[in-house]
Amino acid sequence: MLWPFNHFRKPRLTPPGTIEAIYGMIVTQAREPIFYRDLGVPDTVNGRFDLLLLHLWLLLRRLRTVRSAAELSQALFDRFCEDMDDNLREMGVGDQTVPKRMRAFGEAFYGRVQAYDLAVEAGGEALAEAICKNILNGTGLDQAKRLAAYARASEAALGQADEAALLRASFSFPPARSEDVTP
Repeated sequence: MLWPFNHFRKPRLTPPGTIEAIYGMIVTQAREPIFYRDLGVPDTVNGRFDLLLLHLWLLLRRLRTVRSAAELSQALFDRFCEDMDDNLREMGVGDQTVPKRMRAFGEAFYGRVQAYDLAVEAGGEALAEAICKNILNGTGLDQAKRLAAYARASEAALGQADEAALLRASFSFPPARSEDVTP
């Protein structure tokens, strides 16, 4: 029997399917071939992970400015963790090793969020330097500048999206095009 009201559970503020839709948008954008083909992101598990983190950070950064987005932000982070757990298990990582790897993913996430936030606040080439270190393994500053320009364009586009669009998953990341992404 389904109970019409649960006294112990907060009502969901996020419509069903919204988390999957938004997380799907993040993953789809992070898989765009241009990042790997033209912008120097290594087409490896680590490169894809770092690009996913960049896009998740961009969206979570924007959601910090939305008063009613705390639940959505937490749900997106939870979905990210669930996805990482699923991927580890699909790659054959054992049950006893998964928690250690998940802890490393969490540390990577929070470390990059802090590095990117500080870099944006510092201005100049700080974001390109952080991207170079975290995504491009310390090489390719010119490509990192292009990725930083893309990140700034994405941040501006997300900033233009109204709050309701963000909460309903009716926004999009700007396309990454090699001719448009210049430092």
